[in-house]
Amino acid sequence: MGRHIGKKTHSCEVCGYACSQKSHLVKHMRTHTGEKPYTCEVCGYACSQKSSLVRHMRTHTGEKPHSCKVCGYCCPAKSHLVEHMRTHSGLVKYMRMHTSKKTHSCVVCAYSCSTKSNLVKNMRTHTGKKPYSCEVCEYSCYQKSSLVMHMRTHTGEKPHSCEVCGYSSPAKSHLVEHMRTHTGEKPYSCEVCGYSCSTKQSLVRHMRTHTGEKPHSCEVCGYSCSQKSHLVKHMRTHTGEKPYSCEVCGYSCSIKYTLTVHMRTHTGEKPYSCEVCGYSRSTKSQLVEHMRTHTGEKPYSCEVCRYSFSTKSILITHMRTHTGEKPYSCEVCGHSYSNKATLVRHMRKHNKPLVVDPLVSENFD
Repeated sequence: MGRHIGKKTHSCEVCGYACSQKSHLVKHMRTHTGEKPYTCEVCGYACSQKSSLVRHMRTHTGEKPHSCKVCGYCCPAKSHLVEHMRTHSGLVKYMRMHTSKKTHSCVVCAYSCSTKSNLVKNMRTHTGKKPYSCEVCEYSCYQKSSLVMHMRTHTGEKPHSCEVCGYSSPAKSHLVEHMRTHTGEKPYSCEVCGYSCSTKQSLVRHMRTHTGEKPHSCEVCGYSCSQKSHLVKHMRTHTGEKPYSCEVCGYSCSIKYTLTVHMRTHTGEKPYSCEVCGYSRSTKSQLVEHMRTHTGEKPYSCEVCRYSFSTKSILITHMRTHTGEKPYSCEVCGHSYSNKATLVRHMRKHNKPLVVDPLVSENFD
C-alpha cells in the first residue's frame, strides 16, 4: 500500500532522505558508504546500481538502444538522448516560455512568472533575504535547492554519476557538462568567429578575447587578466609560492606546465618535432624558434641599430653591446660578460664548469 499512496516509511539516518521502498533506501545509502557492489568483468569499472552496470556494458558492446525520432541519432543511455533532444526542442522551450500565462509580476524589475513561489524567490534577489542557512558553516542562500547542494560540500555526497566512466558530481548541471566530454556536444557558439564549446562559462571566457575585457585585477601591482586562473598564477610572482615540485631533484615552480617541461629534462622527452628536418624539442616555443631557421623570419629588431634576430633572447644579449651591461660574473676572478655562453667558456680556464639551468632559453653562440 505504501507504494501506491506515496507514504515514505523508510528514512536515511544520515541526511533525512525518505522513500516508500526499502530497496530505494538501500541504493541511497551507498551514496554515503561508497559501496559499489556491481563490477564490470571487462575493465573493472564498479558502480552502486545494477542498472548503471547494464548501461556501462554498452560502452564495450557498442549497443545503442535509444534513438532520436527526429534525426536518427543513437546512444547507449536514455539520459544522453534527453540531452540530445534539447538540440531539437529549442523552439518548443522558447514557445513555452513566451506563450504560458504569467499572472505574477515583480514590481521592482518587471520579472513575470506563472507561479507565486517563483515570484517569492525573485523578490529575494532584491531584498537580500536568505532564509536557508547551513548549520555547519553559516552559509545562507535564497533557495532550498541551493542549500541542499551546498550541504554536499560537507557530506561529500555526489549523487549524480556518469554511466560511461563513473565520474560523479554533487550537482546535476556538473554531470550534464561532463557528459559532453563523451558525446562531443558543443551547444555554445561564438557569434563573432564561430568558436563552439561545451559550457557557458567557456564561452564567456572566450568572448573576452573579442571584447578585451579583463575583470580580474591584482591588488598589488594592478595587473589585469581575463581569467581568474591567470590571476592565481600571477599572484605567485608576489607571494613566491611554488606549489609544484619535482620528485626527482626537488626543483619547484609556480606553474604546473613549467614542471611538466622540467620533467622532460629527466625523461629526455621531446614531443615537438620539426616537419622539415626532424629536429625535436621539449617545448612548443623552442620549436617555433627553430622553425625560423627554415623560414628566415626575424621578428625581433634592435631599436638602436635596426639589426634583427629570430629570438627574443638573442636580442636581449645584443642590446648589451649598446648598454655595456655584463650581468654574468666569474666567481673565481671577477671577470664579467654580457652572455652566459661566454662565461661558460671562461669557467673552463679555471677547470670549474658552470651549472646551466636546462630550462633557460639563452642562445649559446
